[in-house]
Amino acid sequence: MAPSILQACVGLLFLLASANAQVRGDNLATCSQNDGFGRYCPTTCGVADYLFRYLPEVSRELLYMERDLEVIANVTMDTEEKVDYMKDSATSAQKSSQSESYIKKSASMLDDVLRFEKTIFAQEQQIFELQNILASNQRRMAELESMSAQLKQKCQEPCRDSVTIQPTTGADCQDIANKGATTSGLYFVKPAAAPEPFLVYCEIDEYRRGFTVIQRRRDGSVDFNKNWNQYKNGFGYLSPDDTTEFWLGNEKIHWLTAGLPIPTVLRIDLEDWDGNKKYADYTMFALSPEADMFRLTYGYYMAGDAGDAFSGFDFGDDPSDKFYTMHNGQQFSTPDKDNDKYDGNCAQQDGSGWWMNRCHAAHLNGKYYQGGRYTAKDAGEYGFDNGIVWATWHDRWYSLKQTTMKLIPLTRITATAGQQGGVKEFGGLGM
Repeated sequence: MAPSILQACVGLLFLLASANAQVRGDNLATCSQNDGFGRYCPTTCGVADYLFRYLPEVSRELLYMERDLEVIANVTMDTEEKVDYMKDSATSAQKSSQSESYIKKSASMLDDVLRFEKTIFAQEQQIFELQNILASNQRRMAELESMSAQLKQKCQEPCRDSVTIQPTTGADCQDIANKGATTSGLYFVKPAAAPEPFLVYCEIDEYRRGFTVIQRRRDGSVDFNKNWNQYKNGFGYLSPDDTTEFWLGNEKIHWLTAGLPIPTVLRIDLEDWDGNKKYADYTMFALSPEADMFRLTYGYYMAGDAGDAFSGFDFGDDPSDKFYTMHNGQQFSTPDKDNDKYDGNCAQQDGSGWWMNRCHAAHLNGKYYQGGRYTAKDAGEYGFDNGIVWATWHDRWYSLKQTTMKLIPLTRITATAGQQGGVKEFGGLGM
């Protein structure tokens, strides 16, 4: 009976893990049947629907576990009574006769008693462990029920498939800001190289600088373990209030950086789990077309206090660490398309797409770890550092809380930013 209980526990934990993944990963996906980029749903109705379908099944599983535990407890109680009877019988036999045969019989009975006692101890330990699992699952069930009640309240209004898109258009967000736009939000842009306009989030600051955001990590709500086509076309959800996670798409990033008269700066904003914020700027940033596997190139590390992780990092494991973890000049890799310099597949081992070398010192599309700190055991099958890593700030076993990657023309980042310290050329490629 005990193995069946353990199997039930494993199955229940799997269901709970699936529910948590659904809550984290699909809370904005309910308005669209596919993972189409640019769709937006401001409520979480789908999560509530999922929980309402899921809760009855798990409640039944918990009820079955409680009944099985009662049966095991009753069996254990009967066994304990038999052991007590055997102990009394053995003592009585020893007192009633001193013959050698009775002594041997009593010794044999005592051996049986000891074996029964060991069995009882093992069974009681198993019951104790199962009761802990049951109590833990009941607590989690209570939390999920509370969450579903909150979501039900939020879902009084149906999901919306559309949001306000600002009317101004341009080649990029700086062009839109130059035309007088002052509000951060959703805009359509059409770079010269693009065949058609596409939707972006523009971050427009008080200096009238228009940053075109190409990546956003906020809370782990979007799974960045995607294939080549998803990274090419983009995934996640754009929102006008800057609350959602997304990857704009390698093809769009290529269009935004192709053949421009003014070099493009990649600004990377980082935040850790203590609220500390740092940044890094790379000038002459560009992505090549898909024929060249969206190769990343830049001129040099221009400024910032986060450190130059794109140039690699010496982890102390090998003299070639820094060379094998630099990202300039690397092609893009995904779990299903390996373009790195490693014998294995870095993107598959780390579970995301990125400009991998052998493998990385910067990895902003990594797995989202709550609280920041994680271990090789947490990393799963391969045990490599697969978090949201920027090695020149925090070590490889620290996963950042929030990241933003955004583009702006070089002339605008230098005009009013006042952040010119820490300029560092990369491999003689400086201007």
